[in-house]
Amino acid sequence: MDIVLRAAAMYIFLLVVFRIAGRRTFSQMTSFDFVLLLVIGEATQQALLGDDFSVTNALIIIVSLIAIDIVFSLAKNRFPKLDRMVEGVPMIVVENGRVLKQRLERARISEDDVLEAARELWGLETLAQVKYAVLEANGHITVIPKEEWR
Repeated sequence: MDIVLRAAAMYIFLLVVFRIAGRRTFSQMTSFDFVLLLVIGEATQQALLGDDFSVTNALIIIVSLIAIDIVFSLAKNRFPKLDRMVEGVPMIVVENGRVLKQRLERARISEDDVLEAARELWGLETLAQVKYAVLEANGHITVIPKEEWR
């Protein structure tokens, strides 16, 4: 039973840490972010397994984590507030070519990140050509160009 409680504690801890870390963590992973994720995975493994590296323990941990994830997904469907708290909501960061700096700072993304998405998706050259840029809950940036640039 101790292993299931450890798995639940690590799941909740990592969920909170990655929620605090923000959406940028998932949308634009650098090599540093990838290495950090590997180190976190190793630390998580050590915390979950301790000194017992048996296959049985690993299977119990995997089943526990999947069960916890299923319970969370069912709870998010039943309680929309929990879903918004855990997953986040889309956030407009550019409106009619005007950058909403406070929102960019809160999301820890830069104007260059938004402009990169505008170039990739629509070939736009400036943010003045953007009607809306939305930082989605999954960390991606959606760009809607002004009519004259479509």
